[in-house]
Formats: sequence, structure tokens, C-alpha cells
Amino acid sequence: MTPATSLLDEAALRQILAELGTQARAFRFEVAPNPCVGAAVIANGSVIARGYHRNWGRDHAEVDAIGAAGKTAMPKSEWDTLLITLEPCSTAGKTPACTDLILSTGIRRVVAGALDPDPRHRGRGLELLRAAGIEVELLEGTTPLSEIAPYFLDWLAPERVSRPRPWIIAKWAQTRSGQLSPPLEHAAGRWISGQPARDEVQVLRSHVDAIVTGIGTVLADDPRFSVRPPGDPSHPPLRVVLDSDLRTPPNARLFEPPGPGEGAGELHVLCRAGANAIRHRALESAGAQIWGLHATDMEHLRLFDIADWLWQRGARRVLLEAGPQLLESCFAAGGVDQVRVITGNVNGGRGESMARRMSRLRFSERLDRECGEDSVLEAMVSRTRPYGLNS
Repeated sequence: MTPATSLLDEAALRQILAELGTQARAFRFEVAPNPCVGAAVIANGSVIARGYHRNWGRDHAEVDAIGAAGKTAMPKSEWDTLLITLEPCSTAGKTPACTDLILSTGIRRVVAGALDPDPRHRGRGLELLRAAGIEVELLEGTTPLSEIAPYFLDWLAPERVSRPRPWIIAKWAQTRSGQLSPPLEHAAGRWISGQPARDEVQVLRSHVDAIVTGIGTVLADDPRFSVRPPGDPSHPPLRVVLDSDLRTPPNARLFEPPGPGEGAGELHVLCRAGANAIRHRALESAGAQIWGLHATDMEHLRLFDIADWLWQRGARRVLLEAGPQLLESCFAAGGVDQVRVITGNVNGGRGESMARRMSRLRFSERLDRECGEDSVLEAMVSRTRPYGLNS
């Protein structure tokens, strides 16, 4: 241990790591299924910068912390230790490998609070750093994932690894009585939530790989499912419509080109194999890609096949924006991992209420907050049955 790092003993390092773990949990609903991770750069015995994995698909905690340290007056030559709540990644995914960045900084010591639980990567990041001459220390038990990011352990469950499928976030806006459509006399038209909550949805859309909806929502609401500011229009997700019989109108707003400052991902329509050929050609001419999948005896698409289709196209984090019927089907099949439910300042409503389904759900993580005049529930759905999506 160098004289600089010796200014902080193991107890102090554990304390800082524990603080980073607690602070990182604030971002768990924004990064899932990735783990929430915190990092800190130490120079001359003091923390000069902290960083966190804040959004899915964006900078990891190490990148955030090192970037913040670079904005301080402390020269890189004085950076001696990097603390990380979880072993740094050693392979490139949506972002480059963090081990490469660490090696480029000249940091002489890395202290981690936990190993990567994925057996495919466990210990590899620390070993790469050690082989490059960096002093590596593991303070196990300091930042246990079972407390900081238990959902990440579910993501790595053997049943899910053997039959991979995306992490699905169900999002909907409802009235106080649980209806997804406001009363006809509602002054704001079809909008249940206020502008602040709708802005948050734009941000959420730019942090997923795909948006999935059903034909019922397309026919009832004629949505765009685009990304507009304050979301990032440069990262529009795939737009996927589940439409067994190809009832999507070729003149739907989904086919309109993006406007100024708007991003719209590729449009895909999933239907029954052998669905109406004339409609197939019309939707292709309008700009959609059509995919025929197997159907159940009731002529509905199988959710397992939909999940597999999404996974094969690189969709790992998926936003489900749909009506009560499709939401209920996905919940019943055990296919929803996370929810964001926005309850607007609206009484009454039309259509089926989600209240009964909500009363049956169990959550492993839960956050209740306010957004403007609306209330927002964010939660991870507890697993009450093995992963399957066989329906």
C-alpha cells in the first residue's frame, strides 16, 4: 500500500463503499436489469469524486466517477485509488469495458466491494487489472448485491439464463379508480397524467431497447411511440405492435416520419404466420416490417415467441405500453419484471380497471413518489412462479 492510500484504513474504505452502495440504489429503477453501482476516486487519502450508474445503456459508475475526477483541480498523477461497489466489467456491451478505462488513468489501486455474480465474468475484471500491475483488493460483504440490487440476482437466475428474455417494464397511466381511459367529459382529452409525468415517459423511452404495444392501443389511441425532449431523440427504441390479424391501419400515426427534434425507431408488426397477404403488403408499403409468428389455439401470439423475437434483435430492456388485456396477459404469464404506474388527478374513467390486478401483485422493491399533480408507483415485481412465458 502506498503512503497516500494508507491514509485510509480498511474500516474507512468499507464505510465509503457502504455509502456508495446506498446512494447507488437511488438509480435502481433507471438501470434495471443492470446492477446499481457506485464508485469513488481517492487522492491523497480523500474522496475527490463519486459516480454512479444512472441510466440503462449509459455510462457505468466508474466512467461517471473518473469523469467527475477529471473536472477537479487534482492532477491524475495524484489519483491513487478507485473504490467500486461491484467488480468492474471486463467486456464491451452497450458501453466499453470499464477495465480498459481504469488502466488508461494510471490509478494504482482498485478496491471492490463485491464480485460480479455472473459466472461468465466473475473475477475476470479484477484479474485483468491485477495482471496489468494494479493493486487489487476485494472487501467482500461490504456491498452485498442481495441488499443493493436483488433484482440483478433474479436477472442472473439459472432459469432465466437458460431461456433468456428481455427485462419488461409495464407502464401505464390510470385514473384514481384504475381505469386507463378518462371519462368522456375530461377536460384534458385523452391525457390522464400531467406534463411532468409525460416528460418522464419520454426520458424512459430513450432508455429502453424496444416499446411493445397491442393492436387495441393502436386502434383506440393512434399513438406515435416516438421520443421527444426531454428524452433523447437520438436513441429511439424499436416500436413493436402485436397484431395477430394485421388490423393496423396503413395511415396510422405510427407511419408518419419524425418531426423536428423527434426520434422514431423502426416499426415492426408481429402477426400470425400466414395472416392476410393483402394487409401484409399494405403495411410493408407503408413502412412497417412484418413478422409471422406461431399462434395459440385462440389465434393469439405466444408471449414466449414474442420475448424470443425481441431477444434475438438485441432488446434487453423493453417498455410495455398497452391496454388492460395485453397487460393482464403478460402479468398472468409471469412476464413483467418492473412497473411504473402513474395515477393522475382524475376521477372515474372508462373501461376495465387495473385495480384488481394491482391488488394481487407483490413487489420486492417499491418507491411511491409524486410527479407534479400525479402519483407514481415504481416497483420490481416479485417472482411467484418460475420463468416461463409459455402462454
